[in-house]
Amino acid sequence: MAEVDLSDVAGAVLIDAAREAAGNAHAPYSRFAVGAALLLEDGTIIPGTNLENASYGLSLCAETVALAAANTAGRLRDVVAIGVIGGRMTSAGLSGSDPVRPCGRCRQILVEAAQLGGRDIVVHCASGDGGAVERHLLSELLPFAFGPDDLGMN
Repeated sequence: MAEVDLSDVAGAVLIDAAREAAGNAHAPYSRFAVGAALLLEDGTIIPGTNLENASYGLSLCAETVALAAANTAGRLRDVVAIGVIGGRMTSAGLSGSDPVRPCGRCRQILVEAAQLGGRDIVVHCASGDGGAVERHLLSELLPFAFGPDDLGMN
């Protein structure tokens, strides 16, 4: 029997969980809410949302918040996929027609989890209005990444 790729089956579920997380974004400065949801090997979903700070450089991305939560639970190696959604905050919810993709910093932090787990993480990216969804492999979003493998950690 062929093994089912949970990351594909769960893509819509991850985007829904990320949308829910985005509803809790603390984005008073940019008014741009981002939600993320990690899928772990056992089907657990860990959400994260962006956390802006008046000192802009101290702001945290939704993806890194979710990854930090996974790490706190001792589950960083178990990340299989992530869903990311974002857009302008309106009274009706998120707006925006272009998919939101992880920034460069988040891609690099995702590489840490990917290489520690020995897999290429699937990244589902959605627009705020939900009309556009993309599926990527992390290696496509950050080719030739530097990570634990380069330091002989795996």
